[in-house]
Amino acid sequence: MTPTEPARVVVAMSGGVDSSVAAALLKDAGHEVLGVTMRLFPGCDEAAGSREQAIEDARRAAARLGIPHHVAELTGHFQRQVLDYFLDEYRRARTPNPCVRCNQRIKFGALLDQARALGGEFLATGHYVRVAAREGRYAVCRAACREKDQSYVLSGLSQEQLARVVFPLGDLSKDETRAIARSLGLDVAEKSESQDICFLEGGDYRGYLARQGATGGPGPIVSTSGKVLGTHTGLAHYTVGQRRGLGIAAPRPYYVLRLLPERNTVVVGFHEETFAKRLTASGVVWAGLSPQTDPFECQIQIRYRHEAVTCTVAPAPDRFSAEFDAPQRAVTPGQWAVLYRGDLVLAAGTIDTFE
Repeated sequence: MTPTEPARVVVAMSGGVDSSVAAALLKDAGHEVLGVTMRLFPGCDEAAGSREQAIEDARRAAARLGIPHHVAELTGHFQRQVLDYFLDEYRRARTPNPCVRCNQRIKFGALLDQARALGGEFLATGHYVRVAAREGRYAVCRAACREKDQSYVLSGLSQEQLARVVFPLGDLSKDETRAIARSLGLDVAEKSESQDICFLEGGDYRGYLARQGATGGPGPIVSTSGKVLGTHTGLAHYTVGQRRGLGIAAPRPYYVLRLLPERNTVVVGFHEETFAKRLTASGVVWAGLSPQTDPFECQIQIRYRHEAVTCTVAPAPDRFSAEFDAPQRAVTPGQWAVLYRGDLVLAAGTIDTFE
């Protein structure tokens, strides 16, 4: 959604092409635009150097567009709400999605508060997603360009947050965004995209966990019958569905089926055993639907690159169970389960169990 009347809009500028073009489009639409870049890492952090360069890139883009630029100091918030959560989940032998958490608590939480402090009526970002309003509720909706769609990682936003956010790129492709940036003479027009988690230089999450003392100690790798097949190097090094790195010689490849933190054990099995019929999820955020009590059918997406599949949902207070029409591989506790109807997000929650 975009404000229909001129408004003061604060744009979260990451130093990349997407958020820079989002700011430009809003300014061209007649809004009063302010750019804000988050500082999330202390000066000694491994990702601080590249992030400081991103802040400088955002500052230059804002100057080129003729809009004010501010830096939001959110290091403490990010440590408590994202980094500590990330480590805690791995210590619990779960596989978290820190981007979902960051969007909920930082980008559209602490940063939205900063935007209000600057007099902003709305907060905008360069995400490829849309917001739909229906039956008195707001809901995240898939982007027009499915290849760039980011609705999965934004599905945890509350009604209050969605009422105050703007996504100007929801109807564009990446090529169209870059073309706009070139036409505006923005230095970031050809800047490459980061594919890594922002606080992990090079995507080395295992190294990060080891440095933070969150990998745990070695323990047994067992079959479903309980036979010891090998020794793992710490539960945080493994995730459900993993095949490589198990160190087990066998005629057929083994896959991780479950992690048992109470026993410090990795359970493995064969490919056909990696499929589950149902899951439960908690911490549910309702979006396109108000909280439900009766079962309903929809589609479910269980990880970022998963193709949504049909399921039947049985809701309960703050949680739901979902039974797939066809068994799904590698359902992973800690990941985000998002319910869709077509392109519209209905609800989402964190996966707890599967069977």
